[in-house]
Amino acid sequence: MNGFDWNAAGDALPLLLEGFRVTLLATVLGTLVAAVLGLAVAVAGRAPSRLVTLPVRAVTEFVRSTPLLVQLVGAAAVFSSVEPLTVGVVVLGVHYAAYTSEVYRAGIDGVPRGQWEAARALSLPARRTWQAVILPQAVRNVLPALGNYAVSMFKETPFLAVITVQEMVFEARRYGAEHFAYTEAFTLAGLVFLVASYPTSLLMRKLEKRLGH
Repeated sequence: MNGFDWNAAGDALPLLLEGFRVTLLATVLGTLVAAVLGLAVAVAGRAPSRLVTLPVRAVTEFVRSTPLLVQLVGAAAVFSSVEPLTVGVVVLGVHYAAYTSEVYRAGIDGVPRGQWEAARALSLPARRTWQAVILPQAVRNVLPALGNYAVSMFKETPFLAVITVQEMVFEARRYGAEHFAYTEAFTLAGLVFLVASYPTSLLMRKLEKRLGH
């Protein structure tokens, strides 16, 4: 059995780092989509009309009940003329929005009832109540959970390879196939994931402690 080829590893590293740039871009953009859309879904879920809440809940449950891989392949087939990276970012964002919406909902429910009553006593409009009173407190409470979902999304970006997004694992597989060096390429990819995600996980833990979670 051949040992680890350090020359092959060194040769593969620049290609993997280029793929990592795409991985990081997909994670950052997907996280932004998930954060904004998840908040919108959480607020819409509290709308007084069932004409709003029922469709929102139905779509959210559908997204949660289907695998990310299936969503990626389906979206890529439907939007075949769209850049694969764009499709991947949107699907990642929508998929995780279904989960971050629950995090936001818990944060909103965690705002003390007295804050709502105080806003009503001051006759604040609903929009002002949400913007100035409720959301700042709710978002602060859920920041660690949102950060953890960002880390999870980062570790699921290899699924984008199935729709030909040239992220890090895609590049590792391509290099392995061309040079018969799968062990070196995938080992390096795993190490890059570890080096990038572990410090972020530690940061989220510190943030949780600082916020009193």
